[in-house]
Amino acid sequence: MYLDINTKKLKKNAFRVSKHRGETASRVRVPGGKCNAEVLSKVAEIARKYGNGSVHLTTRQGFEIEGISLTDIEKVNQELQPIIENLGINQTIPGTGYPASGTRNVSACIGNRVCPFANYDTAAFAKRIEDAIFPNDLHFKIALTGCANDCIKARMHDFGIIGMTIPQYEPSRCVSCSACIKGCDKLSVNVLRMENYKIERNAEKCVGCGVCVTKCPTRAWTRSQQKYYRLTIMGRTGKRNPRLGEDFLVWVDEDTIIKVILNTYKFVEKYIDRSAPGGKEHVGYIIDRTGFTEFKKWALDGVELLPETIVKDPVYWNGIHYR
Repeated sequence: MYLDINTKKLKKNAFRVSKHRGETASRVRVPGGKCNAEVLSKVAEIARKYGNGSVHLTTRQGFEIEGISLTDIEKVNQELQPIIENLGINQTIPGTGYPASGTRNVSACIGNRVCPFANYDTAAFAKRIEDAIFPNDLHFKIALTGCANDCIKARMHDFGIIGMTIPQYEPSRCVSCSACIKGCDKLSVNVLRMENYKIERNAEKCVGCGVCVTKCPTRAWTRSQQKYYRLTIMGRTGKRNPRLGEDFLVWVDEDTIIKVILNTYKFVEKYIDRSAPGGKEHVGYIIDRTGFTEFKKWALDGVELLPETIVKDPVYWNGIHYR
């Protein structure tokens, strides 16, 4: 059997070009990595009905349903519709499956719905970002992590969002047990000390991880009501120059992060090299060409920062260079 397949269109519909003749795999992305059992049941049903029964869990927090015949793509897209609606995926035309292949799924650690160390609801913020940026074919990778432990490896993405808090101290609750001091020393950056049987915090050096909150047995330490974040930029893997993302904004809020990301899409539209393979030049390479100063001008256009926000300037990246 001969099939004339437009592979570019196939990938933009979130199907993989498979090494097995006549077969493909459906890429089902899950914003923030959070879904309910109904989604799992539907994925299993499609895998049994149209695939080979195998499902791969991807590093970007999605499913790849393997072994789907190329002739069944339209049927599978129809079957995917309940999943898309369940997850609230932005879609161009209902019944046509997942749109766009450039911007990758917004991934996240489990967040404060479960983890005691996380400083915010990562899945909820991931969904807010998803609603703002999808569908889009520009090559962006975004990841959210609840605290400085960075379980999602946020610094390996174009935008890494790390949860922070300004620890709130209530001296009347403190029993001078030093549990917070020991925790900060062993698990964080050692910015707490005892002074006259009360705790002093070096606010300038504090990274806002919240370890003191998790270690205090009397709730003398609590998290700030205001949610804060550390926004890292232009981490990447790859063949030419893998590197970790560097801090750009520290003690920043959600609204600002959304604006910076959307401004970066505009920056990329302006400067992208469309002759790059697949027309998807990596954001970091564009900044390397244009310079950080130009990127910063676009990224912060129309942005009103919190008084406590720290802007890193300039930002330099290290990493391995293969040429």
